[in-house]
Amino acid sequence: MIPILVVRDIQEAIAFYTRVLDFELRFSWPGESACYAGLARGKEELHLNLTPGEGRFGHSSVIVLCEDVDALFSGFVARGLNPPTRPESPVHAGPLEQTWGTREFYVDDPSGNTLVFQQRR
Repeated sequence: MIPILVVRDIQEAIAFYTRVLDFELRFSWPGESACYAGLARGKEELHLNLTPGEGRFGHSSVIVLCEDVDALFSGFVARGLNPPTRPESPVHAGPLEQTWGTREFYVDDPSGNTLVFQQRR
């Protein structure tokens, strides 16, 4: 399965995913004025679709399974991730143990899509 996230600015999204979240750009179509792109991070693949216009982007969530969320979070912070302070969502500030048996943290991309980095116990 390959999730497709709808974004408001594809160049902004590509920069965020490649520079901060350590994804690799595999392709963009059509070239310089891309409206669609494919990214990969290890075995994980993610596609981005440019859909401008208020309310048309930023409504998706994706779970990314990983082995060590604490190390991953630290790496993202070192690469420029600025975790928000959200009293209503402390899992955005850093890894937390969840009552359902996972350890996870959330990252919102510039368009408002949420990636859940999850370590299963």
